[in-house]
Amino acid sequence: MKHSQIIPALDLIDGQVVRLHQGDYAKQTTYSGNPITQFADYLSQGAEQLHLVDLTGAKNPAQRQTALIGKIIRETHCKIQVGGGIRTEQDVADLLAVGANRVVIGSTAVKERETVKGWFKKYGAEKFVLALDVNIDAIGQKIIAISGWQEASGVSLEELIEDYQTVGLKHVLCTDISRDGTLAGSNVDLYREICTKYPEIQFQSSGGIGSLADIAALKGTGVAGVIVGRALLEGKFNVAEAIECWQNG
Repeated sequence: MKHSQIIPALDLIDGQVVRLHQGDYAKQTTYSGNPITQFADYLSQGAEQLHLVDLTGAKNPAQRQTALIGKIIRETHCKIQVGGGIRTEQDVADLLAVGANRVVIGSTAVKERETVKGWFKKYGAEKFVLALDVNIDAIGQKIIAISGWQEASGVSLEELIEDYQTVGLKHVLCTDISRDGTLAGSNVDLYREICTKYPEIQFQSSGGIGSLADIAALKGTGVAGVIVGRALLEGKFNVAEAIECWQNG
């Protein structure tokens, strides 16, 4: 039995908890100046895995918030997967060194496959989450979008997953980007399909969670984790309620 979980997420810019509308830095909502208290609150309500995106580092690798991330991990003793424009092996090594339990790789995993597959071999496949944003076209093809949704890669979700299975791929965070940040519900059919096709991979759903009903809708799809960000910050429900809904319905 896969241990499924609710994974609270925060996006950080310059140490502030923010939310971008559909990836646009010009459309930013700031929620809190203290990610440590925010994450500590989520943990106290029963969260076991957290998700953090370093948006400052994604925009400018020279300004990665690695020290702050290390401080969050030390002060909360949390399991935390961290992403945000991870492009180099040094980024990976630095995040693992400060205590991230997994590093989330997005566009780089699509653009530089051999390099990233080398990281899987060196550090262990369980240390990585591939974050794959998909646009589903009129004929149902799942095409991965890269570079903060600005361009289509021409690579299908299935092709990329199967390539990385050769190096032991364990975790995939998949987002139907037409739904992300809209609170309009997730693409349940997408998760059901990919979880059935690749039962050995732990899929994390992301995007579109606006209510407990949206969480309940994902039960039975096979997803191993549900990432919830904005809905928690906006008080649509809390972590304890989300966990209760996920475990007991």
